[in-house]
Amino acid sequence: MSEEENDAGSENGAVPASVRPVREPTRVTRKSRFSWIWLVPIIALIAGASLLLKDWFYTGPTVTVSFASAEGLEVGQTKLRYRDVVIGDVTRISVAPDRKHVQVHIQLQKAGSEYITQEDSKFWVVRPRLGISGVSGLGTLLSGAYISVDAPTEVDDVASAVTDFEGLEQPPEINSARPGTRFTLTAPDLGSLEIGSPVYFQRIQVGQVIGYGLDEKGDGVRVQVFVDAPNDRFVSPGSRFWNVSGVNMSLDATGFSVQTASIVSALAGGVAFSRGADLDAEPAIANAEFELFPTQGQALAEPDGDPFELEFHLYQSVRGLRVGAPVDFQGLELGNVTSINLNIDQNSERFYTIVRATIYPLRLGAVYDYVKERSESDVEPTNVFLESMVNHGLRAQMRAGNMLTGQQYIALDFFPDAKKADFDPMRTPVQLPVVRGDFDRLQQQFTNIVNKLETMPLKETAESLNEGLASLAQLIQQLQKTVVPGVGSALESAEGALQRIEDLLSDGSPMSNNLEQTLGEMNRALRSLNDLTSELQSQPSSLLRGRAADKLPESRR
Repeated sequence: MSEEENDAGSENGAVPASVRPVREPTRVTRKSRFSWIWLVPIIALIAGASLLLKDWFYTGPTVTVSFASAEGLEVGQTKLRYRDVVIGDVTRISVAPDRKHVQVHIQLQKAGSEYITQEDSKFWVVRPRLGISGVSGLGTLLSGAYISVDAPTEVDDVASAVTDFEGLEQPPEINSARPGTRFTLTAPDLGSLEIGSPVYFQRIQVGQVIGYGLDEKGDGVRVQVFVDAPNDRFVSPGSRFWNVSGVNMSLDATGFSVQTASIVSALAGGVAFSRGADLDAEPAIANAEFELFPTQGQALAEPDGDPFELEFHLYQSVRGLRVGAPVDFQGLELGNVTSINLNIDQNSERFYTIVRATIYPLRLGAVYDYVKERSESDVEPTNVFLESMVNHGLRAQMRAGNMLTGQQYIALDFFPDAKKADFDPMRTPVQLPVVRGDFDRLQQQFTNIVNKLETMPLKETAESLNEGLASLAQLIQQLQKTVVPGVGSALESAEGALQRIEDLLSDGSPMSNNLEQTLGEMNRALRSLNDLTSELQSQPSSLLRGRAADKLPESRR
């Protein structure tokens, strides 16, 4: 401000600006305000945190399943299902390091993952399949393939979780939650059984075959069957199982019979079982082992007991004898042939056949019980029994079982005229003496006849026969020259004589007329003789007095 302005202000009575007190400046503070723009990152942070928490709470472990191929499987689309409930997703598919399989990585949900990661869990790919039990997986035609899992119902809390599994190429026939009991059947071979073949009880299907495989030694098979509850209570320790596969045909004294359980068993095989003799027995435990018999008759037969081995030395052809051929005693089948081997006798330098068979002495019934009771030594009762029988003429003989097929069997029979044979009851296996079979003896007789025919002078006989035939031919020629012309003349003369006889006997000939007249006179004479006889019968006295005069008939008034 200028001095003039200050003087003017002072004259008007105002305080000059230079002498005014200066006020301290005041600081104005404004209230802070919240900006709504910050809500966006806060919400995003909360959402991200919730997703992380949800992923942490609901996401379970990742399991890896190996399959032969990844056909139909896609990352992010293929689901893992347990009882048709989605419990996981396929997150990655890779080739295994051995390049023989593919590894499918599946992200499980946390809820329930503890029972999925069990050692006994089974994974398989669900696709449309056609099997014995029917058609399955038709829903995947629209939704696509998915992976299914079967986990055990009981969780082992002690065992550690398993994340690596080997996938199944075929779905299991029985899931772990299906009520019932598994059993194991042992048999020499599988026959026509397949996975899914039915199991019958009283001709009602109560289960099925769920698996099979070779035993440890490889000389038999082990078949796993599953019987559904509550029918599994009918399987007792005394139950008998037998094979009903295909069509069983038999031809015996009762006729021709055909047996089959059902059309399914005829095509895909089947198994049947009986309850056992003890109806009050407790049910068999799970995974109990039973023998699978080939037929119902063998299954329901009485127990055979311990087998007993026999040996036969046959110095003849064994053509038609096969392993499994029956060993027969008085029409009763005691066992079967188990082996047939060729050997050589060093002393006689002859080949012979060693036939071994297994018999079951218990099939003799009361006879074996009687022998066992009377046996006082420590030797096996069968050995003592056979020794006594051999001393009384017991011998083995190969006989024809079927003339059409040429099958042979071993028969044990008594031959009182057989030569005495050495028998060692302590030998193992016991060797029974053998006599030649009927067919072999017939063949030997035929051979002897042929040998005799070969020793006959057939050439000289044939030459003599030819000479005799030549002489006979010459004789016939001479007869034709000398006798045949005379025979022709005689035949002509005989023909003329016959013609003359025919002329004499023809109608109208003199001889025929005379013969008719003679016959007429004889007829009249016979009539007169008949009248005379009648007269004598009525008037016997007329022969002495003569015939009485005829009386005139009296007139009537």
